[in-house]
Amino acid sequence: MNSETNQRFLARGSQRDKGLAVFTSGGDSQGMNAAVRACVRMAIYVGCKAYFIREGYQGMVDGGDCIQEATWASVSSIIHRGGTIIGSARCQDFRERAGRLKAANNLVQRGITNLVVIGGDGSLTGANLFRQEWSSLLDELEKNNTITSEQKNKYNVLHIVGLVGSIDNDFCGTDMTIGTDTALHRIIEAIDAIASTAYSHQRTFIMEVMGRHCGYLPVVAGVISEADYVFLPEYPPPQDWPDRLTLKLDQERSAGQRLNIVIVAEGACDREGNPISAEDVRKVIDARLKHDARITVLGHVQRGGNPSAFDRVLACRMGAEATLALMEATPDSVPVVISLDGNQTVRVPLMECVERTQAVAKAMKEHRWADAVKLRGRSFERNLETYKMLTRLKPPKENFDEQGKGIEGYRLAVMHIGAPACGMNAAVRSFVRNAIYRGDVVYGINDGVEGLIAGNVRELGWSDVSGWVGQGGAYLGTKRTLPEGKFKEIAARLKEFKIQGLLIIGGFESYHAAGQISDQRENYPEFCIPIVVVPATISNNVPGTEFSLGCDTGLNEITEICDRIRQSAQGTKRRVFVIETMGGYSGYLATLAGLAGGADAAYIFEEKFSIKDLQQDVYHMASKMAEGVSRGLILRNEKASENYTTDFIYRLYSEEGKGLFTCRMNILGHMQQGGSPSPFDRNMGTKMAAKCVDWLAKQIKENMDSNGVVNCKSTDTATLLGIVSRQYRFTPLVDLIGDTNFDQRIPKKQWWLRLRPLLRILAKHDSAYEEEGMYITVDEECATDAVA
Repeated sequence: MNSETNQRFLARGSQRDKGLAVFTSGGDSQGMNAAVRACVRMAIYVGCKAYFIREGYQGMVDGGDCIQEATWASVSSIIHRGGTIIGSARCQDFRERAGRLKAANNLVQRGITNLVVIGGDGSLTGANLFRQEWSSLLDELEKNNTITSEQKNKYNVLHIVGLVGSIDNDFCGTDMTIGTDTALHRIIEAIDAIASTAYSHQRTFIMEVMGRHCGYLPVVAGVISEADYVFLPEYPPPQDWPDRLTLKLDQERSAGQRLNIVIVAEGACDREGNPISAEDVRKVIDARLKHDARITVLGHVQRGGNPSAFDRVLACRMGAEATLALMEATPDSVPVVISLDGNQTVRVPLMECVERTQAVAKAMKEHRWADAVKLRGRSFERNLETYKMLTRLKPPKENFDEQGKGIEGYRLAVMHIGAPACGMNAAVRSFVRNAIYRGDVVYGINDGVEGLIAGNVRELGWSDVSGWVGQGGAYLGTKRTLPEGKFKEIAARLKEFKIQGLLIIGGFESYHAAGQISDQRENYPEFCIPIVVVPATISNNVPGTEFSLGCDTGLNEITEICDRIRQSAQGTKRRVFVIETMGGYSGYLATLAGLAGGADAAYIFEEKFSIKDLQQDVYHMASKMAEGVSRGLILRNEKASENYTTDFIYRLYSEEGKGLFTCRMNILGHMQQGGSPSPFDRNMGTKMAAKCVDWLAKQIKENMDSNGVVNCKSTDTATLLGIVSRQYRFTPLVDLIGDTNFDQRIPKKQWWLRLRPLLRILAKHDSAYEEEGMYITVDEECATDAVA
């Protein structure tokens, strides 16, 4: 591995002597198919013989047709499908040594000594036991003359790597498991649908969601759906929960709210460990409040549907890394599970994670609730803290006037600059309510800089932002106008409303505008206030953050549209679709949508391409069609090339594909900016805005003189809040200038570019390769076999 560039060279066809099998076990989850596809195609790329094991451990025991060699075409057109195409089953036979003996023989006969296990902690524990017994199982098979001594010596070590497929996100050691994000999509879709009917009748809906032993789904769903109360296993409510619940719902109704949502995990309990069911909650509401309360049990709906873009990309990265981990394993390697740490795929010791997961269950059984929450990990703790913060019974009375407006503490303002993006409204809601709870006054500036200059400013109250979290667009209004040349008018308005802290939510323009304002502090004292930017743009082109608000929703919109477009060709002759995505000069959407949609190529500005590359991709498409693949997908970022336009690429494929396939072109346009915000964007907007309130209050307090005048001069009082690795980080705007390409309005370094080799490996048919391999970026923690 090249330590300077943090890359390793993957030699194509270098592992021809190895056999790898992938199987799914336990409950299914969306994204498993994407993981299977990635495992198989990465194995084919490195020359390894790949197999499916159908029906999980049962198929391994039964052998025969349950273990089939996998080809490139056999995993085509599955990335968008939910469930698992190779089946999953509970297996009693594998729990006995006799069953494991049969399984070992079936693997040895096919030369399989590398297993990718996709399942929960039970499936992974079973695989580890199988690995530990492998040597003795082979001894017994040799003794019974079932295998030869040559086979025993050749296949004497079994390597396993785990991928966690579980919608509950109940496995310690990874931030997210495959299927969790999609399950949240299903829950939020149901709550959004129910909200519209509930508003009509002033109802209380009690939603029972999955989470028998883990409260991740209910707690995050509670944060991003404006739920009034949530019951979850790790954090039981106080014993007087009926009193607290009825008080909370009564207060909300008194404030004019027509809808109440209560979320109950299927494994919810009180602090004594006694179950709390949805029916228990309904009875309390009915007896004490006489509300029209209805129960909706989502059940297995949460496991269904197509996987989200996040789950597809996560599964692709994890599946590819699992194959590489097996190929790099030595006889002394510790079995690992591929995990997500922030934005990196890392390898962590399998049994260490299993033990931590089991420790959570033990803590809950012993009613050590605080320990259970801590053992779940930082991500779970952060979500729980956000939920508790947003569902406090009511702001203290001393912080409110009779109209429900915040009594003057600090005077904060929020505005948008740039194009609208999903998640903006969720961020504004969180900012307003957290500030009011502190006793601050919040002003909403409508229509960006132009609205500020025009005095289109209003105070926002608690109820003014009700229902905003699930709405797309920007209720405050937004425009792209920058402050340059209008500083005097802006300063006058800030002085008029006595603004002491400013939050700007928007895209590259918001980052640019905040920088322009802070640069004028020497000329305008009104600008000497703390300023913070929350990046919000589907293009994800703002420096200082790996993700911007709206980019996940935009990615999901593109992925869903691509699914529909490809489906439109179902049953027709072979067809290739050329699709243009938004993003300006940023290729984020095209690249990630290409990975999530199983695209054959994705052309972007950051990675130059020539007519030779286009020609090779046409040949690649033709070779795939000859192998039985019936549909192709080509993505192009809108500003990928001045001359190689979408129309040019469409015409090139149309001409060169005559007699092999037909071609169609689609420009997606502003559909990519629409839709309801995804769970990821709702959650991120809520958390970011809450952190901005605390940061602004801290800066105001530290920079206020004895006369109550705020005077911020240091560069660290004008910042951008972004996600870097797994942390929320405030970065001074001046520190980001050197990382910014202002001509193309993109960061000079972009993390997602390291996914480009993976996109090509998973897209290209083996016969299309000319190169003998390619470099792929390695996450730093992945450089060793096992990382705690």
